[in-house]
Amino acid sequence: MFAFLAATALAGDPPADRSERLDRRGDRIERRLDRKGDRIERRLDRRGDRIDRRLDRKGDRIERRLDRKGDRIDARLDRRAERAREQGRDRLADRLDRKGDRIDRRLDRKGDRIDRRLDRKGDRIDRRLDRKGDRIDRRLDRKGRRIDRRLDRRARRSR
Repeated sequence: MFAFLAATALAGDPPADRSERLDRRGDRIERRLDRKGDRIERRLDRRGDRIDRRLDRKGDRIERRLDRKGDRIDARLDRRAERAREQGRDRLADRLDRKGDRIDRRLDRKGDRIDRRLDRKGDRIDRRLDRKGDRIDRRLDRKGRRIDRRLDRRARRSR
């Protein structure tokens, strides 16, 4: 396709004019590729940001749910412990307090595990987006170099 464009667009021009026109055409193609690469990079950044926000919101929702459950369980166990104390069953109250503490620790560990898992997923997504962006950059660079070589060859031939 480039050969056809070069042959039809440059036929009959003096060599200096052809070289200038090829340079301008190469510059236009390079600018177009740069703009396209920038658009892709911005798109990947926006996607990464959206995924980050989504994971943050999901993590926050899970954390709030676990906190609410822990608070409800704590309140329930406190009421039971208070009733047991009122009835003179201190042993039962202590046991319920210990049980509440164990449940609280379990919920904290579970929340921490979920948080770490979400962080790992977010990191994997970031790495994947970075790799994809790098591949696109390399591809655009290769195409740009190929176009430059073609234009250089045509410019040399037209001299």
